[in-house]
Order: sequence, then C-alpha cells, then structure tokens
Amino acid sequence: MSEEGRILIFTGDGKGKTTAALGMALRAHGHGIPVAVIQFVKSDVKTGEFAALSKLPGVEIFVAGLGFVPPETDPRFADHRRAAQEGLRIASEAASSGRYGLVILDEGCYAVARNLVAEELVLRLLREAAPGVTVVLTGRGAREGLIAAADTVSEIRCVKHGFDIGRKAQKGVEF
Repeated sequence: MSEEGRILIFTGDGKGKTTAALGMALRAHGHGIPVAVIQFVKSDVKTGEFAALSKLPGVEIFVAGLGFVPPETDPRFADHRRAAQEGLRIASEAASSGRYGLVILDEGCYAVARNLVAEELVLRLLREAAPGVTVVLTGRGAREGLIAAADTVSEIRCVKHGFDIGRKAQKGVEF
C-alpha cells in the first residue's frame, strides 16, 4: 500500500472485525491497490462479502475454512486444521509474492487461538511479507506474539448484540 508495510489486527468479542478489514479492502481497491482476502474458518461462498469482493477487479478472495470449529478432541478437528493450514499457505504466498498491496487473513487470529495454525508460522508470514505489503488479521483471541508484531491493534468490544435477545443472523448485516 505504501513503501512501508503495515500489520494491523482487529480482535475482540464485538461485531465488526471482518467489516473493518473489508472496509480497508474497499479503500485499497479505490486506490488501485491489489487485495487478497483469505478467510480462515468461514466456509460459505454465498455471503455478501464474497459476492461483492469477487466482482472487484484486483481483489481476490479465498475461502479456506470448513465452518464452525469443533473441539480439538473431535475427529473432525483435523480436517479444520488441514483447511486452515492450506489457507495459511495461500496467505503466505500472497503476502510474499509482491502481487498484492493488502493481504487480509480474516479470522487469522482465531485460527491461531484455536490451534488450527501455529502462531510462529503466522509470525513468519509477517516477517517474510514483500516490502510495502500491509497485512491485516482479524478474529477473537489475538495472541501476544501477534499483538507484539503488529503496529496497530484495535479491540472491538461487544456492548450489546442482537443475538443475545434471539435475533438471527441477517443477510447484509452478519453475512
């Protein structure tokens, strides 16, 4: 995005982490900066963000998750880990290739927090990013190593959420 790369994290238990990162994707696109979005955990290609981003020239979105992550003791956890590790491979290639000015690891913090990918491998991705590449990570539970590596960290805190009173996820709001 500029000559100096950046590392930003949007974490916390509130709604809006992915929305903030996608706002950056929109901003970058408006400036003609190529963008790669890699979605960890998420598996649905029928979301509003997937539909919108896939129509923007210069923006690529990769869905590398299998949905809600079961406990590590569940036999299906290994499949989630493999999917996340493939997402990390895609993200590492995107960040180091020099083809993108902005690389977003959507739910990247959560993938580390849930032991789907090793924090050290994400830190390596950050160290090996091409010059000038901005990397954004989203997700709950950002670990201290990621926070230390970032130059900007925002914690999005939930004050109140419609889910708490039985509101269902709504098209255009949650997906």
